[in-house]
Amino acid sequence: MFISVSGGMRLGMLALVVGSLAAQVASWPDYRGGDRSGYVRKADVPLEWGEQDNVRWKRKVLGTGWSSPVVDDGIAWMTTSTDSGKKLHVLAFDVTTGKQLFERVVFENAKPEPKNSLNSFASPSPTVEAGRVYVHFGSYGTACLDVETCETIWERRDLQCDHMEGPGSSPILFQDLLIFNVDGGDVQYVVALDKETGKTQWRTDRSVNLTRYPPDLRKAYSTPIAVQVGRKFQIISCGAQASYAYDPGTGKELWRVGFKGFSMAPRPLVRDDVVFLTTGFMRAQMIAVQTGGTGDVTKKNIIWSYSRNVPKMASPILAGDRIYMIDDGGFATCLDCLTGKAVWRERVGGTHCASPICIGDRIYYFDRSGTTVVIKKGDKFEKLATNSLDDGFMSSPAVLGNALILRSKTHLYRIEESQRK
Repeated sequence: MFISVSGGMRLGMLALVVGSLAAQVASWPDYRGGDRSGYVRKADVPLEWGEQDNVRWKRKVLGTGWSSPVVDDGIAWMTTSTDSGKKLHVLAFDVTTGKQLFERVVFENAKPEPKNSLNSFASPSPTVEAGRVYVHFGSYGTACLDVETCETIWERRDLQCDHMEGPGSSPILFQDLLIFNVDGGDVQYVVALDKETGKTQWRTDRSVNLTRYPPDLRKAYSTPIAVQVGRKFQIISCGAQASYAYDPGTGKELWRVGFKGFSMAPRPLVRDDVVFLTTGFMRAQMIAVQTGGTGDVTKKNIIWSYSRNVPKMASPILAGDRIYMIDDGGFATCLDCLTGKAVWRERVGGTHCASPICIGDRIYYFDRSGTTVVIKKGDKFEKLATNSLDDGFMSSPAVLGNALILRSKTHLYRIEESQRK
C-alpha cells in the first residue's frame, strides 16, 4: 500500500523549496550528508528547541527502525519494521509539510533472526539519488525503488550473513555501484552491485583469517566510504580485526591495517591522504592511517592511535584540524587530527548511539533520552544549549536548508526557527 499526492501539487511545493534553499543544503543523500562527514559549513539551524518551540512539524512514524532520514527532491526517506521484524517497510515524508507520501512493505520475513535490544530490524540507512532510493535491511534484502511511485525496480535477497545482533551497515553509492559490507559471524565480505540492475559486479572476501576467532569477534557494522588517493579512488571498509582499502572498479584489495576489535559501527573519516578509523569492542581505539601501499601496512602506515573514550557506535566528525567524537557513555572529546592528542575531553552526559553533527561553529550531540547538547566548535569546551524532545534518538540527523530533520524513536520532526514557519 502506498499514499501519494498529485504530481502537480508536489512539483509546485518542491519548486518553492528548491528556490529558497539554492544557496544552502538542498539534499542529504547519505546518513552523514553529501560528503559523508556529518559536517555542514553553514546553515542557520536553531540553537534551542523543545516540543513547543521551533518545531515546524512533528509526525508519528510507523513501527520501529533506527535508520536515519535521507533527503532529496523535497522528500525524506527512511525504513522501519513492524510485527517484530516480519514486515520491513519504506516510508517517505514531504519535508515542507510533514505529510506522509509513501508507506510500503518492501520485504516480509517469516522468522526474523534474534537481534540486540539496542538494535532494530531497520537500522541501515537508505541512500538516494535523482529518481531512485536504495533501501537495505542487511541480509533480509536490498532494493532499488522508483521515487515517483515507490515501486521496486530491482531487489536482492541472496546476500546472506548471520548478523548475530541484527543488521547495521548502510550502503553507499559510488559512480554506477551500490557498495556495502556484509560482516557476520559466519561470512565476511564486501559486495558491489550495479545500481541500475542490482547484479553483482564484484564480491571480495575479507582476507584476514577470522576462523581463529569466535563468531562474535568476526562481525562488524560500519559503513564504507570512498576516498581519492592520487588520481584514483579507494573504498575504505572497516571489518572485524582489520580495515581494508579496495579498488572500486574490481574489488581488489589494495591494502589493509590490522588491530584488535570488532562490532564497530562508526564510519571512517578522511583528510587528504590520511584515514581515521575506530576499532570497536573491546576497548575502542581511533587510529590514523596513511593511505597507500600494498598488503598488510599495519607496521608502517599507522601514524597515531588514541584510546580514551573512543565511540563504538556514534561516528566522529572531522572539522578542520579537529576530530570531535562522543562515546557511548556521553564523554565528548576533541582531538588534534595531526597528532592524535586530546585538545579537550568533557562529560556531556546521556548515552549515545546517534552520530553528532557539526554545523558552522556548533557541534550537536543527540542522546537516547531525547536530549541534544549543543557546544561551540573550538579548542575550548563551551556548552551553548541543552534541548529536549519527548523521545530519544537512535538515528542520526539530516540538515536541509536552515532546518534539522530529526527522527526520534517514535516521530519525525522538522526543527526550524519559528519565524521561518
